[in-house]
Amino acid sequence: MDEVVMENIFLLVLVTLLSVLQNAFFAQKVEKECKAHDGKTPAFERLSCANRNCMDAYPTFLAVMWCAGICLSQAPAAFAGTVYLVARQKYFVGYMGQTCQSTPGFLFGKRILSFLFLMCVVGVVNYLLVTYGSSDYKEYIQTITKAASALLLIP
Repeated sequence: MDEVVMENIFLLVLVTLLSVLQNAFFAQKVEKECKAHDGKTPAFERLSCANRNCMDAYPTFLAVMWCAGICLSQAPAAFAGTVYLVARQKYFVGYMGQTCQSTPGFLFGKRILSFLFLMCVVGVVNYLLVTYGSSDYKEYIQTITKAASALLLIP
């Protein structure tokens, strides 16, 4: 693969691979609980539901992270993706206890997906401005998103 292309997507690839490992971890937890208790316990139901919920949001996460990383800036998108994985872990672990304990992880993950979506929209709008309006605001926007990505850590 071309070295320039690899530099522009390397962090996104790393976060994607981490998310695959996390999915495997979640599936292993569900399988272990199913085998241990024959799949008829409330704990299995909670684990299974948490896994399904995480898998439902997974394609959206990948799409907005890659779009934000390619259209705007790789580093903030990869950072937000990593924080999303932490929030998803918090959601999954919270769901293993009481379902109300999963709410903070869910809300935090939703906030990160919104940030990534906003990065996508800004990247697409900047591309349209460059193409049809001959104005390039990408450097300014990248500076703002790099600074704003740190704000994701504020609860």
